[in-house]
Amino acid sequence: MDRIIRVNVNTGEITEQTATDEEKRIGGRHFIAHVLTNEVPPACEALGRRNKLIISMGLFADTGVSTAGQLSIGGKSPLTRGVKESNAGGGAGRRIARLGIKAIIVEDLPRDDTPKILLISDAEIKLVSAENLKHKLVGETFEALREQYGPRAGFIAIGPAGEMKMHSAGIACIDDAGVQVRYAARGGLGALMGGKGLKAIVIQEGAAAAKPQFADAALLKETVRGIAEALSIDPKSKNRKLYGTLDILEMANTIGILPTRNFSEGSYEPAKEWTGVKFAELVKERGGAGRSGTPCVPGCTIQCSNVFPSKNGEKICASVQYESVALLGSNLEIPDMDDVGELNNLCNEVGVDTIEAGASIGIAMEAGVIPFGDAEGAKDLVRQIGKGTYLGRILGQGADFTGQAFGIRRVPTAKGQAMPAYDPRSLKGNGVTYVTSPMGADHTSGNCFETAKTHDPLSAEKQVYNARQLQVRAAILDSMGLCLFIRPAFVARPELLTNLFKAALGWEMTLADIRMYGARILDMERAFNEKSGASEKLRKFPEFMREEPLPPNNSVFDIPDEELEGIWDVPVRTDVF
Repeated sequence: MDRIIRVNVNTGEITEQTATDEEKRIGGRHFIAHVLTNEVPPACEALGRRNKLIISMGLFADTGVSTAGQLSIGGKSPLTRGVKESNAGGGAGRRIARLGIKAIIVEDLPRDDTPKILLISDAEIKLVSAENLKHKLVGETFEALREQYGPRAGFIAIGPAGEMKMHSAGIACIDDAGVQVRYAARGGLGALMGGKGLKAIVIQEGAAAAKPQFADAALLKETVRGIAEALSIDPKSKNRKLYGTLDILEMANTIGILPTRNFSEGSYEPAKEWTGVKFAELVKERGGAGRSGTPCVPGCTIQCSNVFPSKNGEKICASVQYESVALLGSNLEIPDMDDVGELNNLCNEVGVDTIEAGASIGIAMEAGVIPFGDAEGAKDLVRQIGKGTYLGRILGQGADFTGQAFGIRRVPTAKGQAMPAYDPRSLKGNGVTYVTSPMGADHTSGNCFETAKTHDPLSAEKQVYNARQLQVRAAILDSMGLCLFIRPAFVARPELLTNLFKAALGWEMTLADIRMYGARILDMERAFNEKSGASEKLRKFPEFMREEPLPPNNSVFDIPDEELEGIWDVPVRTDVF
């Protein structure tokens, strides 16, 4: 992959360049940081003409490695005001890679409000009018695109929230079957895509698709097989296939980190009925369209996705994941899984991040807009986001904005972004990640939940150290273009990681080299954020979490700001992945 496509939405000019030697050595999240550093003024308006929407393939996107079909989308975040990368599955990523395209960079602002489709094929790349898709829901958009361009194409789209440039808007991708809707959800990147005037991107792969060249095809084949084998015997991977990410819900509820009633409690009694095992049993019992253990990208062997069916077997949502269940369920005190699934699907349809939307609605409930537990009222609020009512526009701008609008102090955000479903008062390592990561409150940038069994999550000791190591690992995987769930293979067998770089790219890298590669990515992102005003030195940890004890552990977040800011002085461990 060495093609870089630049699209100027103001002039309509589309140009292509060949990646430089330096650019060939970076991908995914790293490439996004590279473009922001070299081309985007850090202090620019996130929705202005100087910001850029960047779609970047990971270093191994054109290989057969499990999960390699995901793509990275980024730019300066409307929410955090800093660097942002969010990745997603679906069928578009591999198609982009097979066309030899390393990245798509969308520049400037459109001259009018007519939405466009960026159509990419092996024959041509062009912008076409999409007036017929204006204000369409995500499902309607994908249905129309599949009918027009055929199911063999790859599709990326936004909903009405993105068109209205709401800061909680995400970017949706769909799988080849037209069932799984996956999101590059975090950071308001849907608003950035909407601001560039793009409703959708369509990738048509034809006979002239590029054939990838690998340094050692035999070693690559052996390494790909080794990764699949390592995942097949890993207990976590097995559980994810059976139960999806809801596999962690029981432990989260037990240790008191499950956001409940606008982050005022850490456990929720009805959530005992939402565990991975019980959810899988419910899916099987209802049958019909219901499925467990399905992939969101072609060739994934982990297969953590699902199709949640209604009582009559019709699809409610695909896929229901832990974060969405927590923020739209326990956080709103909505006990019925069907209601939670419908809320999840509504968020998918209007095109908003379920984490940001759940946090915003929780704040609105605390303000008395609707009562906690009002499932139908919550659904109405999501619909209002999609319709762009005054109230919907407030909620659609995210949790920070909603808190300001209603004068609520308990606003669970870091760097302007809503916190995921791990309350940092009872999982303090995640609190470190939320406030120090260049990505803001994003568990995927360094989730300390995996250390909870080996290190007391309530203790302030060693949390900064753990978060530092996990943030480095996340930066590596996000730049490789691989799902975070592939990490057990590399933890168990580090030689698979070094062999992957050698086989596909011809790079002789040690584990230490790869770890320091991740550290340099973080340094680049931090430098951008320092100049943009998104540094943890300026945007501190929320005060209410330092002062308000969280039941059932009655704990507060007590790691000092000075220790948080010193995270970048913590040595990077280079002997383990």
